[in-house]
Amino acid sequence: MSGGLLVAGTTSDAGKSVVTAGICRWLARKGVSVAPFKAQNMSLNSFVTREGAEIGRAQAMQAQAARVEPTALMNPVLLKPGSDRSSQVVLMGRPVGEMSARGYHGGRQAALLDTVVGCLEELRSTYDAVICEGAGSPAEINLRRTDIVNMGIARAARFPVLVVGDIDRGGVFASFFGTTALLSAADQELVAGYLVNKFRGDVSLLEPGLDMLEGLTGRRTYGVLPFRHGLGIDEEDGLRVSLRGAVRESAVAPPVGEDVLRVAVCAVPLMSNFTDVDALAAEPGVVVRFVDRAEELVDADLVVVPGTRGTVRALEWLRERGLADALARRAAEGRPVLGICGGFQVLGEHIEDEVESRAGSVDGLGLLPVRVRFAREKTLARPVGEALGERVEGYEIHHGVADVRGGEPFLDGCRVGEVWGTHWHGSLESDAFRRRFLTEVARAAGRRFVPAPDTSFGTLREEQLDLLGDLIEEHADTDALLGLIENGVPGGLPFIAPGAPPAPPAAGTAAAPERAKEAL
Repeated sequence: MSGGLLVAGTTSDAGKSVVTAGICRWLARKGVSVAPFKAQNMSLNSFVTREGAEIGRAQAMQAQAARVEPTALMNPVLLKPGSDRSSQVVLMGRPVGEMSARGYHGGRQAALLDTVVGCLEELRSTYDAVICEGAGSPAEINLRRTDIVNMGIARAARFPVLVVGDIDRGGVFASFFGTTALLSAADQELVAGYLVNKFRGDVSLLEPGLDMLEGLTGRRTYGVLPFRHGLGIDEEDGLRVSLRGAVRESAVAPPVGEDVLRVAVCAVPLMSNFTDVDALAAEPGVVVRFVDRAEELVDADLVVVPGTRGTVRALEWLRERGLADALARRAAEGRPVLGICGGFQVLGEHIEDEVESRAGSVDGLGLLPVRVRFAREKTLARPVGEALGERVEGYEIHHGVADVRGGEPFLDGCRVGEVWGTHWHGSLESDAFRRRFLTEVARAAGRRFVPAPDTSFGTLREEQLDLLGDLIEEHADTDALLGLIENGVPGGLPFIAPGAPPAPPAAGTAAAPERAKEAL
């Protein structure tokens, strides 16, 4: 087979990630050997592969949908924002430095094209099909010259492009037409057609518009996916609905009841891997909400301070909003607090940071006997251990090195009273450990909550990935999709309007990551 497809979008958050995952699961269920690929991802939600490489969590989720082990080849370039204007560049799973947006798009991005094409070709030589995910919109004409993730990679691989549009936002026909019309003739040749996402209502009412769109563009629509709640799993960024739809924004009050456990997550700046709380939200009787005011901690049974790409900035934010004092009061009253990664560092006594914020010496909240020093080398690991008498698996992504000077051992961190801290992301996905931890929280909070004995986070995740596969299988023209993947772009697609983007960089041969690193 050795085919492929690029799933692009009319906008960010049009549904590219879940559509890519759905196609991967549909193909995997058909017995097709398939892998996901995203040349360049911008996200604070990342994952560590078994070989110790950092990639976007969305690509790890898509690999699970494809039933394959995630690798750095699936996301060779990861950008982790540190501000509105700069990001840490992670190349082939390892950080290679900070760079401004202007510096990255000013030519260095194009130097990575050989590397990402090389990764894609290696995947194509291993799998029957590769399903690529684009980023943002392919019609961002200001960035087209240096594009390596949308039409740049499609041109290099000669992959057909399926453009996804979120009809729930409105204007989907204009978005499809405008996206295509803004592309150059050479780029338009690869745009095979469209996929409508998040439709509510009677599809027959949409069909006249789809026919008109085909008449205007010469391109068909390959499916209309219905709106489904809670499918945004492992998104790149932004607060989200969890597995059971229990993650809520702070304005939503949790239900009242002695058998309900209420979890408040501090919505710190540059929050990373907020997916850590998904496993809590998957538990029946646990309500999770994101908060940004001190008064919202008052009725919480557990407060989570999550990971962040800006530990010192998060510390300042907690103090400015009165949340730091509220956390200190909770600790003094013996009410549960959990710090994960950057949140763990914030709870310590002292931070020495000449790497991330370059703020130098900063006092932490002093709730745990821990001193943190930021190292230039990032820790990337997949640890396995034991806590509360149960086996725990997790993953680590951090520059801060913790010197734990007391308390009870807790994974790689410690516990003092009801304040817990660890660098381990994903630990709450270990079912037996999560149940024991929530039992401890309920006891300290004086709640009658008892964790369900049979909740399996892994099973729930598999069920959700199957739902994504069902969406594709039941609501897309799968025969036509398979034809695209196997045979490439249909011939005779018309040029519908003069495109104005500059010529893209020429695709070269695959280069070693070291060559791309030198360009950075």
